[in-house]
Amino acid sequence: MTLWLNDLAASELESLVHSLDLPRFRARQLYQWVFQKGVRDLDEMTNLPKALRQSLREAGYAVGPAAIDRVERSVDGTEKLAIRFADGAVVETVLLHMGGGKYTQCLSSQVGCAMGCAFCFTATLGFQRNLSSGEIFDQVLLARAHLAREAAGDASQRITNFVYMGMGEPLANLQNVLRSMDPLFSPDGLGYSSHRVTISTCGLVPQIKALAEAHRGVHLAISLHATTDEARSALMPVNRRYGLQALMAALREWPLEPQRRITIEYVLLRGVNDSLDDAKRLASLLKGLQVRVNLLPFNAFQNAPFEPPEDAQVLKFQKKIEDAGIWVTVRTRRGDDIHAACGQLGKHGDASDDSGDDEAVGCAADFLSGDSCER
Repeated sequence: MTLWLNDLAASELESLVHSLDLPRFRARQLYQWVFQKGVRDLDEMTNLPKALRQSLREAGYAVGPAAIDRVERSVDGTEKLAIRFADGAVVETVLLHMGGGKYTQCLSSQVGCAMGCAFCFTATLGFQRNLSSGEIFDQVLLARAHLAREAAGDASQRITNFVYMGMGEPLANLQNVLRSMDPLFSPDGLGYSSHRVTISTCGLVPQIKALAEAHRGVHLAISLHATTDEARSALMPVNRRYGLQALMAALREWPLEPQRRITIEYVLLRGVNDSLDDAKRLASLLKGLQVRVNLLPFNAFQNAPFEPPEDAQVLKFQKKIEDAGIWVTVRTRRGDDIHAACGQLGKHGDASDDSGDDEAVGCAADFLSGDSCER
C-alpha cells in the first residue's frame, strides 16, 4: 500500500523523519519540496540524502500522482481544470480571471455530493468519497503550475484568492479541508493569508461552530436560497435537520473581525424564491447580522426543473434588499460557456472520451466580483 506524503501534516513528517533517525530539519526540507515546490518525484528532492529518499520508497512513501486531465477555457478568461487522482477519481477546479493577472481558484472538497440540493447538478452524481487534504491542496499546486506554463514567466499571472465552493460540501469533509489549509498558509508552503480564503456551506450547523472554534480566520459563505423552512427544506434537504432558526443562531455566534462580513448566497429561481415577499423575509432574517448578499440568477443545466427570473425581477429583488440597508450584489456570470458557472461544474468522463458530452456540476465559479475576498 502506497502512503502519500502530501497527505501528511508537518508534525507527521517530523515524526516520520525522526523514525528514520534523521535530524528534524530534513522534515522541513521534505515539506517544502512537497507543498511549496510541488515536486512529485522523490529523486528530484536533490538536497535530501539519497539514503533518505530510498528509505522513504522502501517504507512505501510517495507523492500522490494527481494530474490535470483536461483544460477548458471560457471566452471571459475563466479556465476549468479536471484533476484526476491516483484511484481514477476526477474533480474539477475553476480559475476565475479577475483582471490584472489575478485569479480566484474554486476548490472541490469531495467527489460528488450527498447534500441533494435541487438546484445543483452535483447532487445528481451522488456522493462517492471525500478528498484527502493532499488531494484538495493538489488542486492549488496543479493550477499554479498550469498558470506558470501559460504565462511563460509572467509573474503578474497569479492566484490571489481561494473559495472552497467546488464539488461537494466542504464542511462535510471539515478535517481534511482544515488540513489542506495548513500548507496554504504556512511560510514553508505557499504563505497565503487566511483572509484570502472563503469556505462555503449549505448550513451544517455543528460544523460551522467547529470551524469557528478552529480560529482559522477565513471568510464564511452560507448557501441560503430560501426564506422559509418549508421552501428551504424542499430545495435543500439539510434544512430538515438544521432549520433556519438554528442556522441564523450559528451565524450570530460566528466570530467576525471589524469590516468583515458573512456572505449570503442566494440563487434566484423563477416563481420559487424570487418574489418581493421573499426579499422582505430575507431582509428580516438577516437583520442585525454583518452580511453581504450575493444574488445569482439560476444557471440552467440539462433537465433542470428551474428557470432564472427575468432581469427586471432580479433588479426589483436587489432593490428591496438594498432598501433594508443590506449590502447586496448580483453575481457576474462567469464560465457558463464551458459549464463552469455556479451550479454547472461537473463530471468528466475518461480522458480518452472525446465525445464532448461532458456534464457539468456544482462549483461557485462566479462567486466573486472585484476584490471582495481580499478584505
